[in-house]
Amino acid sequence: MFESAELGHQIADAKYEREVPKLREALLAAQADVLERKAFPVVLLISGVEGAGKGDTLHVLHEWMDPRHVRASAFDEPDCVEKEHPSVWRFWQALPPSGTTGVFFGAWYREAIYGRIYGGEKRAALQTRLDAIVRFERMLTDEGALVLKLWLHLSKKQQHAKLKELASSKRSRWRVKDSDWRNHEHYDEFRSVGEEVIEKTSTSAAPWIVIAGEDTNYRRLTVGRAVLDAIRTRLAVPKAPSRETAPLVELVDSTQRLRDLDQKTKLASQEYERALARAQGEIAFLSREASKKKRAAVLVFEGPDAAGKGGAIRRVTEALDARHYRVNAVAAPNEVERSHPYLWRFWKNIPRDGEIGIFDRSWYGRTLVERVEGFAKVSEWARAYSEINDFEEDLAAHGAIVLKFWLHITKEEQLRRFRERQGEGYKRFKITGEDWRNRKKWEAYEKAACDTFDRTSTTHAPWTVVAANDKRSARVTVLETFAKRLRESLGKGGAG
Repeated sequence: MFESAELGHQIADAKYEREVPKLREALLAAQADVLERKAFPVVLLISGVEGAGKGDTLHVLHEWMDPRHVRASAFDEPDCVEKEHPSVWRFWQALPPSGTTGVFFGAWYREAIYGRIYGGEKRAALQTRLDAIVRFERMLTDEGALVLKLWLHLSKKQQHAKLKELASSKRSRWRVKDSDWRNHEHYDEFRSVGEEVIEKTSTSAAPWIVIAGEDTNYRRLTVGRAVLDAIRTRLAVPKAPSRETAPLVELVDSTQRLRDLDQKTKLASQEYERALARAQGEIAFLSREASKKKRAAVLVFEGPDAAGKGGAIRRVTEALDARHYRVNAVAAPNEVERSHPYLWRFWKNIPRDGEIGIFDRSWYGRTLVERVEGFAKVSEWARAYSEINDFEEDLAAHGAIVLKFWLHITKEEQLRRFRERQGEGYKRFKITGEDWRNRKKWEAYEKAACDTFDRTSTTHAPWTVVAANDKRSARVTVLETFAKRLRESLGKGGAG
């Protein structure tokens, strides 16, 4: 795979000087077109062996393109904040908005390669990482991103000569670190693992391009042409390429799960107060234990309008340290959020280790309201199930406790609550024309909810469907479920 890149590819200085002005002009024009359309972001990954010119490549791209719309992100060892989030969190933060270019050094490939070479990971672990990378990049391209991956390569002999050359000059010796020489000692391993990585993650939508890095002129022109060709090809496509999604297979009439929900349970006032105090006390103790152990928790609340999500959230937060939780009220995405992949706005609000993130509405908007109201294409909401499962698996793998509550009421109870809200001044703000419009699509929302349960209730992030006609019973169910998950996750036998 790397044999061709290890040959003596060279471009004479005279030819280089002739080609550069034309290439720069074309790159600037293509970049301006991308910026004007704002139809897609460019995600450019630069990887390869040490000394192959990765830093110089970024310098040249900044010189040949408009640097105001190019953002570079280098990923070495994660810092203290990054360590307090799932490993992919820092990559999501750096994703460029539509119309701009993000240049990534190392990125998600560095962890896979270094884990295999220095971390003692088995080949099966590497394959698991690569499978996850392919899914992540497929999500990016499905969301419209242009993903281009460049591997800059040198032979072992070429690398040694390049490192010696850099280290011998006062102007460049700072660029050669002890880790570069250590990596050189493991060159054969890097070459072998690099070949495996490229072979298993080069796809039609996110291909790898291997470029010889020995000759500076050749490398610069080849990189510039590769970026230009990729942008031009993408600009020629009227719409973003989209992966075909198979239709959902209907296994059973899953809506019976909600229609048969027992809504008869009611709690008397005194019984409710006792159960509420007991559950809140347990959560107060266990949540502090979780914070000490740096365990994050993510709570999702979904359900029909007027189902009592806000009331349940307030009873949860009454038991928590206000310094360690945040309630995220999710509405329609704004312009900035729409310029990024769908899950970006949720990743940026994921809690740090030891903290709690509460979501009043959530990423399930894509499989619920966007599906029912036609705001998302079928291909978008149908593939969202697997993308959300990957997202929640990343959270759980990092140690987060993920709970998802669907508070359900009957259609008749919703109507009663709507009328009650209209008749009380301090509640009138809670009812809008949109609530009444949504009510007309009750059956469609019911079907979308049950499809969501079937396809996204997992062992690490299960759904809890709560009968909510009785607000007191619903609140206690939510609190007791949260307390139980905390006990199980922390290895506690009972209340503290």
